[in-house]
Amino acid sequence: MQTRQLGRTDLHITPIGFGAWAIGGEWRFGWGPQDDAESVAAIRQAVSRGMNWIDTAPAYGLGHSEDVVARALADIPRAERPYVFTKCSLVWGEDRIVTHNLSSASLRREVEDSLRRLQVEAIDLYQIHWPRWQAVSEPSPGSVEEAWHTLAELKQQGKLRHIGVSNFTVEDLKTAEAIAPVASLQPPYSMLRRAIEAEVLPYCLQTNIGVLVYSPMQSGLLTGAMTRERIEGLAASDWRRHNKEFQEPQLTANLALVAVLRGIGARHGRSPGEVAIAWTLRQPVVTAAIVGGRSASQVDGVVGAADVRLSTEELAEIETALPRG
Repeated sequence: MQTRQLGRTDLHITPIGFGAWAIGGEWRFGWGPQDDAESVAAIRQAVSRGMNWIDTAPAYGLGHSEDVVARALADIPRAERPYVFTKCSLVWGEDRIVTHNLSSASLRREVEDSLRRLQVEAIDLYQIHWPRWQAVSEPSPGSVEEAWHTLAELKQQGKLRHIGVSNFTVEDLKTAEAIAPVASLQPPYSMLRRAIEAEVLPYCLQTNIGVLVYSPMQSGLLTGAMTRERIEGLAASDWRRHNKEFQEPQLTANLALVAVLRGIGARHGRSPGEVAIAWTLRQPVVTAAIVGGRSASQVDGVVGAADVRLSTEELAEIETALPRG
């Protein structure tokens, strides 16, 4: 794959990176049971197919995703290893309840824990996972200002090579930028989730902040493999069972959109999911897309998105097929 420069950093990354959310296994926001051997195989397949970065987070499986990433990369020569990006701000205790914390002391502990789990001396890109988190009712310790000062200090100490953010608004970005440069933003973006087009993407383009979009296939809904029967059979611990896009009345319209993507994909010899990923990459401001994979075969089914170039007519066809409201 060709590479693109991530914002103002010296990182040149492939248009698709491996997303390690699902391989964390079962937790409050998990994707159901996951076999670690298949996760390792998926990561190694992603690297062999050219992806040069992996995105994970401590919260994914409460440390388990980072452990699996380290296991998958252990036998790969250091010079050939992909970049590893991870996050901070979501923490847990012995009760396994996830809370939100932006205090300096908590972030410093998180960095040390991630370095240990990932078995690296420095983290290539370290991101604040959430500036605020709706899953907690109590005010979180710390603030964006305190957190960003802390990450900037850890970067100067050499523990973090680059620092970025996730799920930030334009105002959050401005707050951080007043303290130290933001390397990248990781926002949700797909055909079914386009809120960032109004303000966030223009701001990132103006300020040269790299953009790593997540859930470009709307958490598997736009892959072409998601049927009503498969949705009904999702594990009880799979968070998607409670997501509105997987329920009526949205589901019927979303599956109709997938049928259109399948027709467009057939012209390119690609899957509906690859068309959905390519749609996000059409934006010049989008550096790359994070694409999850739970098996080597799933990885093989998405890597072709990097080579898909949608025509003006195809983009218009997709726009017409998008669910309204």
